[in-house]
Amino acid sequence: MQSSDMDSDREREKVDMFQVGPCQDAYQFGFLIGKRFSKLIKSRLATDLILHNQLLPFANNTIQSQSLLQTLFVNNQRKFPRYWDELLGTAAGSAVPLLHILLINFRKEILAFIPKESAKSSCADTLDDCSDVLVVDETMAIAAHNEDANVALVGHTYLIKGILPDGMFFVGYTYAGELPSCAFGFNSHGLAFTLNSVPPAEDEIVAGGIGRNFISRDILEATCIEDAISRIRSSEISVGHCYNLIETSTRRILNVETASRKRSSVFEVGKTPFFHANMYLHLQINQVHDENSISRQKRAAALPKKSKQDFLLLLGDADDRKYPIYMTGPLLHTLCTAVIDLDEQTLSIIERNPKNGNVSHVFSISPGEVKSCCHANFPNAV
Repeated sequence: MQSSDMDSDREREKVDMFQVGPCQDAYQFGFLIGKRFSKLIKSRLATDLILHNQLLPFANNTIQSQSLLQTLFVNNQRKFPRYWDELLGTAAGSAVPLLHILLINFRKEILAFIPKESAKSSCADTLDDCSDVLVVDETMAIAAHNEDANVALVGHTYLIKGILPDGMFFVGYTYAGELPSCAFGFNSHGLAFTLNSVPPAEDEIVAGGIGRNFISRDILEATCIEDAISRIRSSEISVGHCYNLIETSTRRILNVETASRKRSSVFEVGKTPFFHANMYLHLQINQVHDENSISRQKRAAALPKKSKQDFLLLLGDADDRKYPIYMTGPLLHTLCTAVIDLDEQTLSIIERNPKNGNVSHVFSISPGEVKSCCHANFPNAV
């Protein structure tokens, strides 16, 4: 099919990188990103079935949605005015409707309140499913992450290196039109993170709370792992989320599961390899039964996890044809794999199946020395 061929072509393209900042304000920061990736953002918005079949129809039903959206927008703008201005700039720079940018950034916080009967089956429940395998022992300290997402994101991602006015900078793997980063990233303090979605039950979700994208954007500016936890806990999150926090200076990996009403649980990863898919493992909460996640969890438990190569083989496993760990569609795709090695102090991005080791980018994440070791440099904003 022609559409499949186009998706394959996009998958083969190396993810683009862009350096922005320091800027006079957050609006300019977002504007430059939007201008640089205008074509990619417009392409993503044009092909995103979740946006067109669920988010926009809901937003246009003012009787049902006005209260939720107003509360959501006001609370997040009040809590994170700089990041809100970044989105305003991204919309202006890419010349797309601001509402569309806001809807994709708050998709999880909105979809939870869309009646199931109004969601079209072609794209329901296919937002994202990521897998992580983590370990810290005497011989290795590794966080390996599959970034899985809806087909609309295939070929619609980029890397942002953001330089702040105080000289600090971060790198975030970014979905087109969204804040850096709802996927994974790191900063010049040697702090990195990956993310896993989790499925709280309806009675565990709070309308109009703080959006996941805003919290992960805030973590990119955390100075240490304790600061990252503080930033996570300070927000009244709307829906649950899971954060894998990685700190090079202390050789620590923490798995943090969160839910509404400021509930959280922190698990420190040790010598026993820890696999996390998309269900809560240690925070006691009512959650939706996710057969996809449960199947991946069981499969990971049966596979060897004694070396970095074992981790890559695990994340590349597709033996379960219905619920593979490495996803190739039709609705969910593994966009890339990120491998963070705390001893080498590097973050590597692997394209296609990680078991084949096709590394496209390697970054040094030593504190104060974040630089790209890949063949291409970050183009600067002009």
